[in-house]
Amino acid sequence: MTKTSTCIYHFLVLNWYIFLNYYIPQHGTDHERLKLFQDGVQSKYLTLLNLFVFLVFWSLFLYDRNLIYPKALDNVFPVWLNHAMHTCILPFSLVEVILRPHHYPTKRTGLILLAAGALSYITRVIWLHFQTGTWVYPVFATLGPLGMAAFFSLSYILSASIYLFGEKLNYWKWGDMMQPWTKRK
Repeated sequence: MTKTSTCIYHFLVLNWYIFLNYYIPQHGTDHERLKLFQDGVQSKYLTLLNLFVFLVFWSLFLYDRNLIYPKALDNVFPVWLNHAMHTCILPFSLVEVILRPHHYPTKRTGLILLAAGALSYITRVIWLHFQTGTWVYPVFATLGPLGMAAFFSLSYILSASIYLFGEKLNYWKWGDMMQPWTKRK
């Protein structure tokens, strides 16, 4: 199982870098390509995922702790590590959104990339369940197929909303200079 997981992980990472190597050369000079990579991969989507993780984790945790982080995990992951992974990411992400400008792709491209990332994560979670018989998060064990489809759909809607909100914040803070596809007057 470990070798298979490792192979699949490296296969997906390799495909991601092949995609980036194809996509980035389509856009201008070397400096612009590097900037596109930094803004696209390192910032927006990671910040988006951090905010999504914070909201979903703590919403489920406060509703019913056993759905996301059972008490038995306190013996494996200390409380400080739980907060480092699920609490501290919020202030750092918000500061990063406000202090660092981002070059967003068109809405269509951004949402398609977000959907591709979400679909790959969902695929990974379901594949792990079929391989081990255990869900990564206990909440999935309580949901039927329709409930899981609803959960994943609502998760994507929340992610897309956070992404679009981040784009609006970026525009509010930095204006048109960070949106190269818009026509300037």
